[in-house]
Amino acid sequence: MNVLGWFEEALTEVVALSFFIPLLIGTGGNTGAQTVSTMVRSLAVGEIRPHDVWSVVGRELLSGLLLGLMLGVIAFGLALILGNGPDLGLVVGLAVVVICTWANTIGAVVPLLAYRLRLDPALVSAPLITTLVDATGLAIYLLIAQFILGL
Repeated sequence: MNVLGWFEEALTEVVALSFFIPLLIGTGGNTGAQTVSTMVRSLAVGEIRPHDVWSVVGRELLSGLLLGLMLGVIAFGLALILGNGPDLGLVVGLAVVVICTWANTIGAVVPLLAYRLRLDPALVSAPLITTLVDATGLAIYLLIAQFILGL
């Protein structure tokens, strides 16, 4: 069963939730991919090493949070402009914050983990991040919707 199947009832009840799925998936995927690119480059040129994991993850978590907050405000406004209520705007805005933070954090961890396992981070990181962030980002969005909208 896929993620959308798990939340079919919520999507049926609030159809407008589906309007924002491309925005959220795109934001998460792009954020994660950018972090992966930066991490792979930094590993390749020796700017970071696997033992730097906690400082790198902390920095990327904070970066994702700040980016998410900025984009979340924009997403909230977009939801309102499109004629949705403030509750749905809050769902979308909060989901952007959480997804960006999650994508940046995972985008930092996966290349470091691949490097530690002696796998080429450039080969395994991008496809893994895209798949992982898309699926989990969608689940994050719909879980937030269920909680805030009481679905």
